[in-house]
Amino acid sequence: MNSLSPTAGKRTNRVMADTSLVSFLEDRRRPVESALRDSVDTLAADIPGSLAAAIRDAVMSGGKRIRPLLLVAGYEEAGAASTDPVYDLAASVELIHAYSLMHDDLPCMDDAPLRRGSPTAHILHGAPTAAVAGALLIPWAATRAYDASVSLGRSRDQARGIAAHLLEAAGAGGMIGGQALDLLGEGGSLDEGELAELHVLKTGALLGAALELGAMAAGAGRALLAALGSFGRDIGLAFQVTDDVLDATATADVLGKQPSDADRDKSTYVALMGVEGARAHARGLLERALAALDTAGLTAFRLRQLARFIVQRSR
Repeated sequence: MNSLSPTAGKRTNRVMADTSLVSFLEDRRRPVESALRDSVDTLAADIPGSLAAAIRDAVMSGGKRIRPLLLVAGYEEAGAASTDPVYDLAASVELIHAYSLMHDDLPCMDDAPLRRGSPTAHILHGAPTAAVAGALLIPWAATRAYDASVSLGRSRDQARGIAAHLLEAAGAGGMIGGQALDLLGEGGSLDEGELAELHVLKTGALLGAALELGAMAAGAGRALLAALGSFGRDIGLAFQVTDDVLDATATADVLGKQPSDADRDKSTYVALMGVEGARAHARGLLERALAALDTAGLTAFRLRQLARFIVQRSR
């Protein structure tokens, strides 16, 4: 029987791993999209049609769905088998992400005309409608997170804790705090520490919380929650560094969004370190994130794959 050379064997293993990740993403993404559609349809039945249309356009316009996929991976890493309610919980994180994009794109913020290759909510529906529609997603996400957690067998107190953790990651100590620092930093030159603080809050907090929420819903202990939170925050920062590289090296047509952070005179990792320096920094953050899993004794094969995908993606 012929044996593979070491080089060919590594290549085969990489192809198999890539195929495995693609299968995982496809298998989990379909129920995530279904849960998002159900959440939007349920909310739409109780609000004016103009707001429902803006929410539907913003939430169902595609995207990588990294946050809900991380939540599902965190749930499964804690030893639980995914069922419909975990996808409802995963959708609640994406609702918060969608609200943040709707508000980020407003004329008073980034004044972005394009998101995911399509006109942004304020272009299609007007700024007042986009602002209110985005705000509606915050309590709705918390409600869905609570209901899903109860359906997954958590107590009402635990479910309230899960919903509260989601809102904390989205609030002043997380995403909103990072957005405030982002706006204050426009036109300035932030150093590496200031830039890291900004993006750990703006991007890393919700990505880290997604993993923690999944594990909390599965009844995980503190050690696992701490390891996943540390991993998620580093991957969240690596995600932003990679975004900065892509903003500097890919076209708007490829990325599907306008304007870039450089166009808005914001500090970026590329401006601070150069393209190659930023790429090296993202790889370093990836290794630090993986080391957090190693320290906790977690094999976490799927999380390691997702982490590499986040850093090595092309859009």
